Amino acid sequence: MSLYVDIEKTLGAFHLRVKLQAEDETLALLGASGCGKSMTLKCIAGIQRPDRGRIVVDDVVLFDSEKKIDLSPQQRRTGLLFQNYALFPNMTVVQNIRCGTRREPDREKRRRETEEILKRFGLWELRNHYPHQLSGGQQQRTALARILVSDPRILLLDEPFSALDSHLRFQLERHVREVIRQFGKTVVLVSHDRDEVFRMTNSIAIMEEGVIRTQGGIQQVFAQPKTISGAMLTGCKNVTAAQPLDGDSVRALDWGITLKTPGAAGAKALGIRMHDVCPGEGENSCLCQVVEEIENPFSYTIMLRPKEGQAPGLLGMELSKERWNALRQPELTIHLPPESLLILDE
Repeated sequence: MSLYVDIEKTLGAFHLRVKLQAEDETLALLGASGCGKSMTLKCIAGIQRPDRGRIVVDDVVLFDSEKKIDLSPQQRRTGLLFQNYALFPNMTVVQNIRCGTRREPDREKRRRETEEILKRFGLWELRNHYPHQLSGGQQQRTALARILVSDPRILLLDEPFSALDSHLRFQLERHVREVIRQFGKTVVLVSHDRDEVFRMTNSIAIMEEGVIRTQGGIQQVFAQPKTISGAMLTGCKNVTAAQPLDGDSVRALDWGITLKTPGAAGAKALGIRMHDVCPGEGENSCLCQVVEEIENPFSYTIMLRPKEGQAPGLLGMELSKERWNALRQPELTIHLPPESLLILDE
């Protein structure tokens, strides 16, 4: 399976301009609320119509504005899991799932497929329950079962865990990962949770204001997100404007310090993840005032102000409780390893 999307759509002042490709993999669309992630899924599924462009799934053209092709949602066979699961409230679990078999003309085959997927998803004992009698996890499993029994070409997941508490989310992530593995085709997962994306997907496209800013393998993009928005969305909390100097030197303007790192010549901004800020002497070291220590369940976040330039920006550092308790002092020397610095564009 493969997915090709090159579309534009304008809604009021918002302009969606998405171009992306995916193969037999799970692709994440990661971005802040309102950036166009869900709209992209709806355009692929045929719920929203792009103003122009082309959408192709496994050589089947779903939409082509130039050739006047616009398949209906039923013809597209795209399995879209909505955030609220969109179960029919007046139908039981078995009736909801049976809706997914409506393209199959053989009644006995429809009955058999429905029964098989009820058992596969652990819903057999709940088959006569209505959606309001189900937990959030049971509703999600019902919605996924209804989608998969229809044999979709592609699976589209729109923030599937957003309505669940953290414990249930962890359990259902494992289930959905197994569903994705068995599905074996292209999956697009929309999320604004970087940890969820890292655990669930192979590749990632970072969206900002309706545009894909960065796309690549999950490890590659987290290691070098390329843009300020990409760094922040992948969890980097230390970001500063930068001014390149001679050679590999760059001035971190918000922190008031000069750093050395390869590739600094074109830097417009720098970032470093809090767990990569190291206590003690080393390359790119500086003395800092401890401004605040924030206790987390299993660690401390230490907010630091470099004393060299007395710039207003703070640096955050993440340490285990044991290590910070051994180091705690009002001033601390830290170093920022050159290989851990992120060279960023605006």
